[in-house]
Amino acid sequence: MKTYIKFLSLALLVFSATSCGNADDDVAFDINTNGDLGIGKPVDDCLDLGKNDLILSIQDKFTTLPGKVSVFFKVSDSSGNPVSGLTADQFTIYEQGRNDDCFNTISTSESFARISPNSQIFNNNTLLVLDLSNSVLSNSLNELKSASVSFVNNVMPATTEDSFKMAIYWFDGEDELHLLQPLTSVKDELTLAIEGITEDISNDPSTDLYGAVIKSTDIAEGLLADARANSTISAASVVIFTDGTDQASRYSETDALSKVRDADLNISFFTIGLGGEIDAEVLDEIGRTFSVFAGNKEELETTFNDISFRVSERANSFYLFEYCTPKRDGSGTNNLAIQVTDGSRQGAVQTDFSANGFTGGCQ
Repeated sequence: MKTYIKFLSLALLVFSATSCGNADDDVAFDINTNGDLGIGKPVDDCLDLGKNDLILSIQDKFTTLPGKVSVFFKVSDSSGNPVSGLTADQFTIYEQGRNDDCFNTISTSESFARISPNSQIFNNNTLLVLDLSNSVLSNSLNELKSASVSFVNNVMPATTEDSFKMAIYWFDGEDELHLLQPLTSVKDELTLAIEGITEDISNDPSTDLYGAVIKSTDIAEGLLADARANSTISAASVVIFTDGTDQASRYSETDALSKVRDADLNISFFTIGLGGEIDAEVLDEIGRTFSVFAGNKEELETTFNDISFRVSERANSFYLFEYCTPKRDGSGTNNLAIQVTDGSRQGAVQTDFSANGFTGGCQ
């Protein structure tokens, strides 16, 4: 069963979409990482919603004439684990205008509230980085290829979507992160690249693990920067597999760990270790999002599947929530609170929006 969870709907935002509060400005997309709530803040005590079991971190917010409010955010639990699969009926909207002592509940049906996808404003890139040093090529290549194909099948959508892309790199002892497959949204291209790996692909039997960490992080940072330059919100995952420790000593452990620690918070790092020669503590630090270890090559596919599920979960914990507000032109800046419930858990966040120019007719 595929672990890919279909990415949340995003309705087509046309060029009339504007940054909140200024209908004349161009939209500026940029994931915000200022604290757990992003650019949001705790909900006013007058609502008395209780303790947050879920964290809604607002990344950006937009308004679109004649009266649509859009809030882009990610959801995680109190431990930082991503929460995916939420639907519009799990959200409650509260608004507070200048004449309101507290917030009023807005009907989700009357306001046409929805979670809707839009690949034009969000993309998710995965970098699969494989250790193809001599120990892997001579002992566990077939198992690694099978596990990697399974990873691709689980992470990539069943149907091709431009917003989900993956690239595959590999490393050995050379001072180079070799490109196996450029960034693509086509699953078959990734699979064929993996199946084409041969035992003689490497010219250096050593392991430049730290160099691979540093170089793959630079690539992920570049992808985020390019996306932002093109007004696209982006997240990335770096997934590194190795069966040993750094042997090439081209780069220091300190430099590699610092690179990960200082990386953009919208890059997730996952590590997969194989066998008894790995340094689990170092791989734990490199895999700041999650790390997993296989005791032998027969367990590789299981561990890759575990990581693939977590990569998909994170990608699908980003949401664009949209609704049509009853506020109209002249009402000024209004407070907005969004609450989500998931079983016994709930969480909420507060922000505001300008209703300048708003009229009826929004759907």
